[in-house]
Amino acid sequence: MKLQRRERQDRGGLASTNWGAQPPFSALNRIRNEIERIFEDPFNIMTGSRSFFEGWEPMVDVYEDKDKITVKAELPGMQKEDINVSVEGNTLTISGERKHEEEHKEKETYRSERYFGRFQRNITLTQQVDPNTIQANYKDGVLTVMLPKSEEARRKQIEVKTS
Repeated sequence: MKLQRRERQDRGGLASTNWGAQPPFSALNRIRNEIERIFEDPFNIMTGSRSFFEGWEPMVDVYEDKDKITVKAELPGMQKEDINVSVEGNTLTISGERKHEEEHKEKETYRSERYFGRFQRNITLTQQVDPNTIQANYKDGVLTVMLPKSEEARRKQIEVKTS
């Protein structure tokens, strides 16, 4: 964890603020996510979390219908070659690296909130999925992963007969 000294300054329109390349509440969001992860899988606490107090994690939306689970992750400014998607058991892992565009050595930074570097996001799936039919699409900074449910996990309607 990187510690940084902050000085109280005037909060005018262009006041110099350096949050260490992260928004001010991102650390609280990571703590909340870690607490939620511990309650979701309390026996996994022994392995620890790779993302706790690390840099950036993409925000995700998870949708489920009767045939598939859909995960959408915000990955703006990335190339598809820098994104990795994998499934192991009931865990979907989205990882990669956001590369720094350029350095501004001659310019003074007034505010820097964008994160560059490696990231990893693990999502626990509620149903078994068919790993052979998973599709991932990256467009306009949004990664969409469609995970069709396995035949065993799909809900089946049982017809009730009268005797």
